[in-house]
Amino acid sequence: MINNILGCFASTTIGDDQGAVFRSYVWGEKGINETLSKLKHKDYGKDIVRVLFQFYVNPNPYLIENISEIEEYRKKEKAIGMSLIINEENFFSKSENERFEFLINSMYDKLDVLDVVVKRKKLDTNVELLKKDFLMILESEEH
Repeated sequence: MINNILGCFASTTIGDDQGAVFRSYVWGEKGINETLSKLKHKDYGKDIVRVLFQFYVNPNPYLIENISEIEEYRKKEKAIGMSLIINEENFFSKSENERFEFLINSMYDKLDVLDVVVKRKKLDTNVELLKKDFLMILESEEH
């Protein structure tokens, strides 16, 4: 059973070197996924068990047009997905520190979007506490 509220997914092109580089920032030795796994869904309410950050690495123009910023809340799964586009301009042209900073800031900004959905759907998830813990746990880790 999944206990952590935040999860990550990456969509990359097979054989894409940049996809491999990006994945190392999420699941690698200093990746943020392990740190985020410390945030448990039971601490934030009962309506959302999983918030999935869906990273699209260098998506084609058609895909970009059809990626929604945030998906509909899936009541049965108690889950919601939020999309982030990763490309040369916002990630790969940056230094290592700037890349981590971009990831953290982008994910944090998505939590603001999540908060809007939670309020609109009248869900019990405490997004403000999640945002606070998100920053605290990521700032305490060295990337």
